[in-house]
Amino acid sequence: MIRVFIVAASTLVRAGLQNVLANSRFDIAGSAANLESLSEQLADLETDVVLIETSADGHEELLDALAVGDIMSDYATIVLADQVSPGWTAEALRAGIRAVLPSDVSPEQLRAALEATAAGLVVMHPREASAALPAPAATAAPLSELPEPLTRRESEVLQMLAGGLANKEIAARLSISDHTVKFHVASILGKLGASTRTEAVSIGIRQGLVLL
Repeated sequence: MIRVFIVAASTLVRAGLQNVLANSRFDIAGSAANLESLSEQLADLETDVVLIETSADGHEELLDALAVGDIMSDYATIVLADQVSPGWTAEALRAGIRAVLPSDVSPEQLRAALEATAAGLVVMHPREASAALPAPAATAAPLSELPEPLTRRESEVLQMLAGGLANKEIAARLSISDHTVKFHVASILGKLGASTRTEAVSIGIRQGLVLL
């Protein structure tokens, strides 16, 4: 059984959360309207998770209050909040809060988050995760999206790059000048969206342009 302490300024919100958690998996250890006396109350109770509903204008104060009371290091802490910035969500997780969820999270999601955080996991709602996490780095475009396909000669040069040949060796095998090889290599890098010869070979292998 997971013992939950609820903090919410609104009596109705506290009652609603207690109702959501009214089943055999959870026990309401207690509740409070604010954080001022939270540490003292928790000291006398067996609590696993502290569930906090906060208003849009109290986010910064919340982190300060939790840090002063050392709440986050002693109890799994979940915050229900709306209109938080991605920066605040990331800061809250770094500070030790186990979950930042929107106030309109579904009962099933809330119960799942309580169980996960009680088990030591960090939980994020998809809506908050997409805003807080950095966007993936740009990758090379798929072959079908290349601005231009590789020419036959560029394909030959790319295959030789994969074989570890230097520019002079490629020039000798193809009977062309070093300058022309450099031109082909630059064109290959540009078309594949690569910044180095090694990266160009790696992309070429993934896209089937290099025979192994």
